[in-house]
Amino acid sequence: MVALTSRDEMRALAEKAGRELEGASALEILNWADGQFGSSWAVASSMADAVLPSLAAKVHPGVDILFLDTGYHFAETIGTRDAVAATLPVTVRTLEPRQTVAEQDASFGARLYERNPDQCCALRKIMPLRKALKDYSAWASGLRRDEASTRADVRVVEWDDQRSMVKLNPIAAWTQDDVDRYIAENGILVNPLLSDGYGSVGCAPCTRRIAPGEDARAGRWAGTNKVECGLH
Repeated sequence: MVALTSRDEMRALAEKAGRELEGASALEILNWADGQFGSSWAVASSMADAVLPSLAAKVHPGVDILFLDTGYHFAETIGTRDAVAATLPVTVRTLEPRQTVAEQDASFGARLYERNPDQCCALRKIMPLRKALKDYSAWASGLRRDEASTRADVRVVEWDDQRSMVKLNPIAAWTQDDVDRYIAENGILVNPLLSDGYGSVGCAPCTRRIAPGEDARAGRWAGTNKVECGLH
């Protein structure tokens, strides 16, 4: 493990690894992170499936899995979180916003997600994750390039300028077929909503089922110009 202290050193490390680890397997990328950061890295999971938590647990049993409980999740998503915590050798940390839904409604009015979804995501996702990530040097996400045009240029390792830390995207190069194969071959937990017409799982008020042929993320914030929550 190399001790890096400055922001510029960490940025250089991330950019170098992004080049050198392109084409590496997901486990190789996570092993690099574990060798570099020890226990100072975590995985953020939406609990659409347990693919990334499963991979991370193979590299670092007991690894922290960060789950953002926005207060608006489907029951199936909470159930998937609980199943992951019960069946995988990981430590699930549930992150909650500063305000409950009722408190937010009192402060900003009901259904903020309809009137200002960016603000709602900031309050219930971005700020809680930013606070939690201060405990780590790097974090991993399940972003894939084939999910949306906004994710086409994702690197397997990159610099998270928003939080001044290293970000890992170990399955960035995976296709949906790769994901399906890994799930089938390893008996991975999957959120039941993905078998019920949902292509991507977010908060219940802002997520709908998709029609045949639609992009997997077409059901997120449908009818708006919003395509990302802002975490990435």
